[in-house]
Amino acid sequence: MVKTYLGLLRVSLGFIFLWAFLDKMFGLGFATEPSRAWIVGGSPTFGYLANATHGPFADFFKTLAGNVIVDWLFMLGLLGVGVAFVPGIAMKLASFAGATMLILMYLSAFPPANNPIVDDHIIYALIMLFLGHSESSKTAFSKWWNKTSFAETLPFLR
Repeated sequence: MVKTYLGLLRVSLGFIFLWAFLDKMFGLGFATEPSRAWIVGGSPTFGYLANATHGPFADFFKTLAGNVIVDWLFMLGLLGVGVAFVPGIAMKLASFAGATMLILMYLSAFPPANNPIVDDHIIYALIMLFLGHSESSKTAFSKWWNKTSFAETLPFLR
């Protein structure tokens, strides 16, 4: 039963990242308006980094706002983590990538508004790291994936 709950948690976290990617790419109207979609020339990082960052690291993060390389890294990170977490493949790499993204988001708005130390970004990062090293990634799909020549050649993708 625990493996089922961990699997649901893994898929849910993956979907959070995948949905953020889709919304920013196509401007589905949830966090990103259609006119600001990446596919029509909007920047997936500009609005947040330019306007919502605060605290001791804000100046650094503001310099990254709208940077094409940062946009690409952010979007590839969202897509990669989502695509890895949903089926349970490349979980160790995806858990480190996702946790790194979440820690950077945490630092961009440090200190958190509701608690001087911990917020949801820290909790999500810890859960991702846990899931990346748990049995939740042992799915039928991941077992097949781990046997592919691609994953055998590049073991960090297992």
